[in-house]
Amino acid sequence: MMKSLLPLSITLLSLPLCAHQEALFELTFEELMDVTVELASKTSETAQSVPSSVTSFSQQQITLLGIRNVYELMNFVPGFQSTRGDWVGSVPKEHARGVYLDNGNILVMLNGQRLNDASFGKASVYAPFIPVDVVEKVEFIRGPGSALYGSNAFLGVMNIVTRQSSHQVQVGIGLHKSRQASLNYSYSPDAERSFHANISGYKTDGEAYTEQRSRDPQSNLFVELGGRWGEFSGSVHFTKSTLDEFMNLSSYSENNFHTSRNIGARFNHQTSLSDKLDSDLTLSFIRHEIDSAGLIATAEELGLQNDFFNGPKWQSEDLTLNWDLAYQYNADLTLHWGVEYSLEEQSKAGTYTSHFDPVSGEIILQDQYYLGDIRGLDEFAAFDSLKQDFDSYATYVQLKYALNEKLTVFTGLRFDEFIDIDSKLSPRVATIYQLDPHHAFKLQYGESFRIPVSNELNSNDDITRGNPQLKSENIKTTELVWNMAYTRWQLDLVLFENQLDDFITLEPVDMAQSRFTFNNVYATTMQGLEVSASFELSDATWFKFNYTQHFDEPFSASYKRFGSWQLNHQFGHWQVGLNGVWRAQVKVLPALIPDDPNFQHYEQASHWLIGGTLTWHLAANKQLRIEAQNLFDEQTHAFDPRVYDGRVPQQGQRLFFKYKQTF
Repeated sequence: MMKSLLPLSITLLSLPLCAHQEALFELTFEELMDVTVELASKTSETAQSVPSSVTSFSQQQITLLGIRNVYELMNFVPGFQSTRGDWVGSVPKEHARGVYLDNGNILVMLNGQRLNDASFGKASVYAPFIPVDVVEKVEFIRGPGSALYGSNAFLGVMNIVTRQSSHQVQVGIGLHKSRQASLNYSYSPDAERSFHANISGYKTDGEAYTEQRSRDPQSNLFVELGGRWGEFSGSVHFTKSTLDEFMNLSSYSENNFHTSRNIGARFNHQTSLSDKLDSDLTLSFIRHEIDSAGLIATAEELGLQNDFFNGPKWQSEDLTLNWDLAYQYNADLTLHWGVEYSLEEQSKAGTYTSHFDPVSGEIILQDQYYLGDIRGLDEFAAFDSLKQDFDSYATYVQLKYALNEKLTVFTGLRFDEFIDIDSKLSPRVATIYQLDPHHAFKLQYGESFRIPVSNELNSNDDITRGNPQLKSENIKTTELVWNMAYTRWQLDLVLFENQLDDFITLEPVDMAQSRFTFNNVYATTMQGLEVSASFELSDATWFKFNYTQHFDEPFSASYKRFGSWQLNHQFGHWQVGLNGVWRAQVKVLPALIPDDPNFQHYEQASHWLIGGTLTWHLAANKQLRIEAQNLFDEQTHAFDPRVYDGRVPQQGQRLFFKYKQTF
């Protein structure tokens, strides 16, 4: 199959770019530029007026990229990247402005509901796959967001907005026995009532990794139901992801497994209390569950008859009430303020293990305590300390004031109190000067924080040991922005400086680096430049690119330079989308060289990852599409300090054939 698909794909994706076509196609240049963003200010703003560095993707643009998982969008965002390389190797791991850690420095939200949890802090452990088939748009804040969103809105925010007015079905097949199906449906009997449903499923046998003698199979299910009745709206969602066999707790095994589930609900009431005052009241609940076990040590290494497996069997919940008020005093002055109360806890902290002594309640690595397979224990005394509440309350205020036609000021302040853990005050200020219709200058400052999570405070397993003395991480960010917008092109230049303080990092507790703890030990300054631009090359062709240059060495072996481009062209009944992601070299020299003649330090050469789509519009409501990622099958690695040689293999070539029909 591979021999026949690759030449066909290259031929189709390289067809001559020619004639102009209209109406039939997705995402014109005008639509690409006509972007409004609410995430960064809770007011509707354009690229020139928004008081943060932002990037936004419509569902049409996401479709043209040919990606499957929303996290992969980060590779097309200035300052951001996403790779594999977590304690569960198939879980996405975020790079943000030179920082590459596991602990949730980017806040991820689904329709405004946070997916970051109390146990690991990051969203991707419990929700590693969010299909693009259900997405209407995705908004990113590049930089601090705690003044509006609190903890985890540290180096960035990603908000995923699902579809609410679509009528379409998609099916697809691809390499590695991959298959996919999705349904988007909506119904609105009148202006006051509506209903929507988004369902998506994906399954693959995964690639074969010869050196690791492993594959990376996965399956994912996403279901969302929602509706609106007058001033009231609500939705419920369920996600389930299974990532087996591939790296788990730094080792590979056919017996590794990882299953995560999310069940969430969100209820909202919006009303106008007067002609100037609007109220937005939201009650949300989410439950995260994880069942995971990885190979810790082989039987040969332990001198036993059976391998040793271990992992978490955890559950956490978050119930949040938020009341946001917006007061429009006049055309020049808008005030937002709100209060928030959250009941968050890690409610279950069991374990999966292959060896256990039920009398002592301990894991004992002796043959007589082998359980016959990997078994789940709902109660495990060593993990009892993880069961912790993270109850918090917050209040915030934001003012937008247009001093004159050219000068607008945003100011904001949020106070968060995490009971018995920490309290934080997060200010922000942004000044926007509109020199003329084409040029805007912005000076932005913000402070953000990330509260330590249960795993960092209280973990007690074979890999990590918690530190209950941890305090919050802090960051102060200053940005200078120049936005240029013309009819056929747009350019953004962003200079930023991050002052990082009290960063929580993993530290080995022994010379063998077999176990780690957490500590507030890192402080540094990170400066960089982000460039993004869009061009209309002709009536049928547009081009986008972005480039990021860090002036300082990234933290934890991230990329110092990287960028991406995207080209879209329409001709006849066809539409071509091509894209590329470029990453500079990463080289890591260990402080201690292992006594192993075969050991090689980590080094990943600079490389391009080329992808794209080719769409054939069969009719106004039917289309066939080829999607390609890593088209030329580049074999690359990402760095992870817990892996012996630092190497976590990244995904190779991915080809998918899809049929879509709207109704």
